[in-house]
Amino acid sequence: MTTPPHPPTPARLEARISQETKALVQKAADLEGRTLTDFVVASVQAAAYKVIERHQTLKLSFEDSEAFVDAILNPPKPNDALKLAALRYKQTMSV
Repeated sequence: MTTPPHPPTPARLEARISQETKALVQKAADLEGRTLTDFVVASVQAAAYKVIERHQTLKLSFEDSEAFVDAILNPPKPNDALKLAALRYKQTMSV
């Protein structure tokens, strides 16, 4: 018989803030009907997702988008450097 999995132990995060900041955050939590902890955790998580998305998303100008699509649809012929790199790759990976 297997034992049921244990729920993950929550991690702890502490921060020192001014009384004014705590009052501001508490007011926002109260307005949303959430506990202070729930409001802080949800807000930090949302901010973290936005930062990660901003850093992982590539935004191109219209001209760059056109150049990218053109390169995909009409790739240039391989030059000597690329052919040499492909040969070295094949030799390395076959060993």
